[in-house]
Amino acid sequence: MEFLYYFADVFTPLSFGLLLLGTIGGLILGATPGLSPTMAVALLIPFTFHLPATQGLILLGAAYTSTVAGGAVSAILLKIPGAPANIATTLDGHPMARQGKGAKALQLSFLASAVGGVFGVLLLIFLTPLLSEWALAFGPSHLFWLAILGVTVIGSLDSASVVKGLLSGCIGLWLATIGFDDIMGAQRFIFHPSLGGGINIIAALIGLFAIPQVITMFAKGRQDNSAEVLVVEKHSIRDAIREMMRRPKALTIGTLTGSIIGLIPGVGGQIAGLVAYDQTKKFSSEPERFGRGHSEGVIAAEAANNAMVGPSLVPLLTLSIPGSPTAAVLLGGLLIHGIFPGSDLFDNHPDVAWTFINSMLIGQVLMCIFGLYVAGLAARVAQVPQSVMAAIVLGLAVFGSYSVQSSMGDVYVMASLGVMMYFLERFGFSAAPLVLGLILGPIAEANFIQGSMIANATNGMAPYFLSGALNISLIVIVIASVAYSAWMELRSRRYTSKEEIIG
Repeated sequence: MEFLYYFADVFTPLSFGLLLLGTIGGLILGATPGLSPTMAVALLIPFTFHLPATQGLILLGAAYTSTVAGGAVSAILLKIPGAPANIATTLDGHPMARQGKGAKALQLSFLASAVGGVFGVLLLIFLTPLLSEWALAFGPSHLFWLAILGVTVIGSLDSASVVKGLLSGCIGLWLATIGFDDIMGAQRFIFHPSLGGGINIIAALIGLFAIPQVITMFAKGRQDNSAEVLVVEKHSIRDAIREMMRRPKALTIGTLTGSIIGLIPGVGGQIAGLVAYDQTKKFSSEPERFGRGHSEGVIAAEAANNAMVGPSLVPLLTLSIPGSPTAAVLLGGLLIHGIFPGSDLFDNHPDVAWTFINSMLIGQVLMCIFGLYVAGLAARVAQVPQSVMAAIVLGLAVFGSYSVQSSMGDVYVMASLGVMMYFLERFGFSAAPLVLGLILGPIAEANFIQGSMIANATNGMAPYFLSGALNISLIVIVIASVAYSAWMELRSRRYTSKEEIIG
């Protein structure tokens, strides 16, 4: 119950103000199509650089939580998911809005998000210390394989193609080698003076996630945004609470599904929402109502995608393996403050870790309170022309990249990586595994070199890296994750080809 000692730290003026700012801002950003939680957090990281580590993480955590929930606004009122995690919400949320039940759908989405989110953060509170104690058994060889596991898991699950996902991870690992070798001091791939100190992680995050979206928005030109914003009529919050209490099955399935999927690195909120929606439909006594405006569909989807948030940080804080692309960006936020997730996080930085986690718990409640008040405004923000939104995001990207080190070199790096990622995405590559390779590359390299020194002084490289129960288990998991993803991809292709033949 150590976390109780740090609850008061959340309510200091600066911490609570940043929590409010992140929550309200995240709701608005989440409701804006094209601004995903990952991109929102990446854009906010430069603003935390000069903040204390605790306050910076509070801002990022609040934005992460509320952006996922805010995506339900545009999903329900515009039939445009604010984030991939809100895809399942559109299936019943928008039909409810068209039936004049938009306020009810929004109320149910935020209430279910709060319940699922609180449960997920409680899992984070009670599971993380247990796993961090277990992580003390990890040595250099194990940490090397964990870094490889992080890249392969997200690389194989967050991409349409396993090969392209793994190649993205390898590109990230290569980018991590640019600069001076920490051990020998040798230059590596320094093609321009801007790369002398390596690639700045903040500039890379902004470039890889924001710039491709900016280019896409600009490419659409001055298109008329004709999406219809449905009127949010008045609806009693008490009636919404009663409605949710009458649907315990949907709430339970959504919360448990999201929590379990959140613990699996690389799966993401969109999978949690869709799986919870599917399972709720299968166990429902009214499956025929799904897709036509059934409240159970909204409750299950939103409970799941927010219950996923807390557990997705468990492997991040204990093993440095992000459970989602947004968690990968949060890892970058930790590293720039000199905080390395792992076995000693709760021993060396308990104030940072527990205050951050407590703020996420309180943030779930604030998200629910402010959700309905911001909903109408957020829906209007979603109507901002794409060209204007692109200009705003581009300005934030340039400002954020330059402000970290007051260097135009970081702006050049940000722009170059962004343009590169835009073309890679057009060929089916994903930014998440590339970022993971860039972040985990130095960790893998440092532990490999350290392990090599130990191995050369003992029994040799092969016995040190390839023997032992923990090493073998991690290697098996790496191979199994890639094999499973390859099998799922082949199965999906066979199913698609059969449908084409039948069609």
